[in-house]
Amino acid sequence: MDLPPQECRVTRRRCDSTASVPQFCNSPIVIVMVGLPARGKTYISKKLTRYLNWIGVPTKTFNVGQYRRQAVKTYENFEFFKSDNEEAMSIRKACAAAALKDVAAYFTQEQGQVAVFDATNTTRERRAAINRFAKERGYKVFFVESICEDPDIIVENVKQVKFGSPDYVNRSMEEAIEDFLQRIECYKSSYMPIDDEKDRKLSYIKIYEVGKRYLVNQVQDHIQSRIVYYLMNIHVTPRSIYLSRHGESEFNLLGRIGGDSGLSTSGQEYAVALKNFIQSQTIKDLKVWTSHMKRTIQTAQALGVQYEQWKALNEIDAGVCEELTYEEIQENFPEEFALRDQDKFRYRYPKGESYEDLVHRLEPVIMELERQENVLVICHQAAMRCLLAYFLDKPADELPYLRCPLHTVFKLTPIAYGCKVEPFYLNIEAINTHREKPVNVDVHRNPDEALQTVPDHV
Repeated sequence: MDLPPQECRVTRRRCDSTASVPQFCNSPIVIVMVGLPARGKTYISKKLTRYLNWIGVPTKTFNVGQYRRQAVKTYENFEFFKSDNEEAMSIRKACAAAALKDVAAYFTQEQGQVAVFDATNTTRERRAAINRFAKERGYKVFFVESICEDPDIIVENVKQVKFGSPDYVNRSMEEAIEDFLQRIECYKSSYMPIDDEKDRKLSYIKIYEVGKRYLVNQVQDHIQSRIVYYLMNIHVTPRSIYLSRHGESEFNLLGRIGGDSGLSTSGQEYAVALKNFIQSQTIKDLKVWTSHMKRTIQTAQALGVQYEQWKALNEIDAGVCEELTYEEIQENFPEEFALRDQDKFRYRYPKGESYEDLVHRLEPVIMELERQENVLVICHQAAMRCLLAYFLDKPADELPYLRCPLHTVFKLTPIAYGCKVEPFYLNIEAINTHREKPVNVDVHRNPDEALQTVPDHV
């Protein structure tokens, strides 16, 4: 492949009155997955990509299996993966090369910062070729090897492959499992794990038995250290996370944002309804988290259980606009009002915060949620949007407009490659605090003219 070298970039994107997009790496990074099939590599790839995008690092996964399925439309059986199948081996090498070419294009044309190269990469030869490819273009490489010999975990992963892979769409569970186990055997014959002596100059993390033990070597920079920290916190234990806003507050009734008001009468009714709902779920070892604000604490107190307070879960700080209605903000700060609707994610209230700031404030909460099992988080609209965006893999431009109505519980259950969402409206009336995304607002026009296109607060 004749690809141009990657120039080192430090980019900054700004909008008036907004925060800059963080630049976490001074050169692109290729995360290279390593390991036998059914070891959770794609699961790790997808979670890692979702996390990095959520914290503002443009990241994309390149799954070589998808390239193979495009090249070979019909999958027959495991014999395609035999090391002595020369025709198939040629196709597989071409697919890996095509994926790497797309990695280079992602860095040069789309300004990506991290690419996750999701394949088995089980031979030292393949890993050396990826290293050469990266070195020629100025990319850093970080290997993530998943090692697992637990038969129960492997079989469970194989079952997930059956549900998620186009290879087995029209095959029975038994047939799919048998074929996939044979596929694993094909890879075992040539698998050479990363060697702690021979490969000591490589940067890598080894994950044993889906998180029981880790080995880390030669971490090169800040983003790699964050990747390591994240990978050491995730687990695959079945659990559910419940997200709820506080009950309706007195300020909600008045249409005022921020502040620290208590619950309205309807909000108090919701707190009782939330207690009944949680009890009906019969959740094992449930932990309850709130912010430091009255309305979340009062909602949790009705549950009659212990709860932990997180300052990180506080509502977005509206700065000089705290405790104002949207109509008052529009009247007193017309240009700020219009600017926020231009880029709601990065706009920072004067003396306050942006959604981007809030995401970084909430990162420790996400890390702890990944470590925990069953948790109920009682928080606020902006905070809940940020948490939902992480679990549902929503981009920054959609995040500030996610619907998080009052008196509704979202039950999030992690599944193979994503997250199942179940909303439960608890049938207690509350005011609607959602504002739709405005259309065709141009702050370079007269602010008063621009504001005519902004919908009223409801």
